[in-house]
Amino acid sequence: MSKGHWIKILISILVTSVLFFVMFGLFMSFSNRKGQVDIVIGVAWPFSVEDDLFKEGVELAAEQINARGGVNGHKVRLIEKDDQETITGGMNVAQSFTKVPNLTAVIGHSVSFISTATSRIYENAGIVMLSPSSTAPALTKKGYKYIFRNIPSDDEIARQLALYAARQGQRRMVIYYADDSYGIGLANSFEDYARKNGIEIVDRFSYYADTRDLDRISAKWKALDYDGIFVAHFMPDGAQFIADAAKTGVNVPFFAGDAMDTPQLYQVAGKAAEGTVVGTIFNPRDTRPEVKSFIKDFYSKYGKMPTPYAAQGYDAVNLLVEAVKEADSASPSAVAQKLRTFKNVPGVAGSHTFTDNGDDIGDLVVKKMIKNGQFEYIH
Repeated sequence: MSKGHWIKILISILVTSVLFFVMFGLFMSFSNRKGQVDIVIGVAWPFSVEDDLFKEGVELAAEQINARGGVNGHKVRLIEKDDQETITGGMNVAQSFTKVPNLTAVIGHSVSFISTATSRIYENAGIVMLSPSSTAPALTKKGYKYIFRNIPSDDEIARQLALYAARQGQRRMVIYYADDSYGIGLANSFEDYARKNGIEIVDRFSYYADTRDLDRISAKWKALDYDGIFVAHFMPDGAQFIADAAKTGVNVPFFAGDAMDTPQLYQVAGKAAEGTVVGTIFNPRDTRPEVKSFIKDFYSKYGKMPTPYAAQGYDAVNLLVEAVKEADSASPSAVAQKLRTFKNVPGVAGSHTFTDNGDDIGDLVVKKMIKNGQFEYIH
């Protein structure tokens, strides 16, 4: 083979190699740009434990945003991880999210004790955490820069219930609470706001052995001339207390936090639950256009009415995307800074207003009363 022929072969190989590397570089560059243009949002929820339509609400919001072209052509990409509603699961999920490239925020977790525990991980990693259902006041009292919630805290729910109880004429009330962070925090908040509204708390307790024991305790309340009971407890224990109280002759109004916002309340307590007032979130009967549109779209897609969790997840995605749009950046620091400027931003759960510490103090609390075995919304 001649020398000239070898030279041609070498040149051909060289040109082919150069073209390969150029094409490979262009492909990698395109892939990187494609990854960067997505607005990446993590979702941490106990998907395998709870069938609460939260997932559907989150995914509907992302689907609608992307159908409109995203934000300046940037699509929303959700990464969903199951925290199994445990501390260990939550910590593992939080750690895994810190390794996701270009992650703007995480929506989650479902319960306060997990959100509070994982908040340090997100804060240290510089990732926005927006919790749609964690109400414990402690979550936003650490001075963190990246931690938010788009649900009223227990403080706000307690304040609204205390105001309502005072307007209904309650002046001397009892508190029954769960001996955990949720129950103690909600009970403390209600007692503080009750006092500010002229209501005296004549007794508070967290345990009774049986109905005989409760009968003995309630005899003391009668002597103290009580006129209402606030229940800071979970289900089904809170409902069982209401049922047991009725058996001992208790006949005063009950008030409760959002943990009692479930049809199970009447299923467990029966007629004893009649008149119980619950402070909660999301009114599907709200006549605002965004609420009507959300319910119509949700039902059209899933064949079910949206739950409060679906509404919270839907709003969480839209709030984060709106922050990205207004900040013209998907960086967590820019999004966190922009969220703090949001005042009366309309959502399907109500209007959202964020404080410097990450609390949502917008018009979000709604009240329900059980009438004839069904919840009815009240003002």
